[in-house]
Amino acid sequence: MPRHSRAAAALLALAAAHAGKVCAAETPSVETPASASRYTLTANLTLASQYRYRGLMQSNNKPAIQGGFDLAHASGFYLGNWNSSISWLDDADSRVSAPVEMDVYGGYKGNLARDVPVDLGVLQYYYPGDYPSHFTSPDTTELYAGIGYGPFMFKYSIALTNLFGFADSKYSQYFDLSGNLDTGVWGLTLNAHIGRQAVRNVDNGSYVDWKLGLTKDVGQNLSVSLAYLDTNADRAVYTNSRGRDMGRATGLLSLTKTF
Repeated sequence: MPRHSRAAAALLALAAAHAGKVCAAETPSVETPASASRYTLTANLTLASQYRYRGLMQSNNKPAIQGGFDLAHASGFYLGNWNSSISWLDDADSRVSAPVEMDVYGGYKGNLARDVPVDLGVLQYYYPGDYPSHFTSPDTTELYAGIGYGPFMFKYSIALTNLFGFADSKYSQYFDLSGNLDTGVWGLTLNAHIGRQAVRNVDNGSYVDWKLGLTKDVGQNLSVSLAYLDTNADRAVYTNSRGRDMGRATGLLSLTKTF
């Protein structure tokens, strides 16, 4: 089986397994129509021309398959799982075999006032695979807090562990300002983002990333997005073993189905 097919199969299997665990953990032992309605389970599946995270290549400019599940309670508390095929760890070290990223998160969403949402939670990035001895684990745990106003959202994240395999990088931070504005034209939504990744104890490891794009809802819970992304990441730090600048400018096309 080709490598990308193995990654996709592993992704879907892992996502399905986790979804089952989440549902079992969160469903009340005695379920009535009234109590059942307090829980909402949604799912999503995305095909993307590539996977970029915080502006950096995760799939070496190759297509990615992504998907996840979210379980929300009427009180505002939620649990979720999101997964993607990746290659960035293999691209960094040929001795590594880690084709999937699995994210598990939980938190609380509410409103301080009208048009002022808040989002507090914890996120675990997990990269199952085979690693050589003494390899710094890429697994990362972050706490996050977000506050919004209208179509804009500011989110702050801090790593409680090393950040994505950087040694001695605990307490690295990410600052994210994003907005999604209805253009009023052809049902298009304008997506804008600017972020700063501050990496502790890594010379020239910190950088800024930005995105500008459009999303179109085409019906049947299906949406198409096209975006331009770029960063000012230092090439000396963020060039993989295949000689590719992980933070260079790119276009990204994705198709997402929600259930």
